[in-house]
Amino acid sequence: MKPFSAWVQPPSPLERVGVRSHRRNKEFIYLSGQLLFSNKKINMTKLFSSAAVLCMIALFLGACSGAGKSEPAAAEAIKSTEIPEYFNLRPKLEKDYGYTHAVRIGDHLKISGAVSMNDTGHIVAPGDMAQQMKNCYSDLEKILQHYGYSYDDVYAENIYTTNMVEFIKVSGFRNSIYKKQFPTGTWLEVKGLAVEGQLIEIDMEAHKTR
Repeated sequence: MKPFSAWVQPPSPLERVGVRSHRRNKEFIYLSGQLLFSNKKINMTKLFSSAAVLCMIALFLGACSGAGKSEPAAAEAIKSTEIPEYFNLRPKLEKDYGYTHAVRIGDHLKISGAVSMNDTGHIVAPGDMAQQMKNCYSDLEKILQHYGYSYDDVYAENIYTTNMVEFIKVSGFRNSIYKKQFPTGTWLEVKGLAVEGQLIEIDMEAHKTR
């Protein structure tokens, strides 16, 4: 009887090539599988990265678009509030003398000096410091009310008088005007005012957020 090894023939060169080819194919397929999986992994990463970038771009463009729409509106709103709003308490008299009694720009109100006179330019209460002072505050209140302000909104006041001693004697009246807080300001004694007989002139500034 032939030995067992005689029955088992070694593979021929062609068979060996076939085995190696088969092994190579298996290895190639295995490696290809790895590469294919690796490629899929890379592609998914790129996909998510691209999606994130696109989302960011979309958000950025949306924000820019929104800002583009809101900026003109905001600029227009700011521009509209900064347009000077003039007011003439006595139009003819103010035109003759060359001034405007008040102007508001934004939330800021500036009022020219008020004096004790009527619409024709004549002095009211000549020689009476207390009454002239009250008349000044009366005119100033009309202007404040025109713009929707009050004495509580006044933050600066300047008083010019031809007789400081007399003014100080009657200045207590201001306590009935400024009930919340006195504004900042300056009191000055001057040689004279615009019209002879005027004893006092008062200007002021106010601020109120609309």
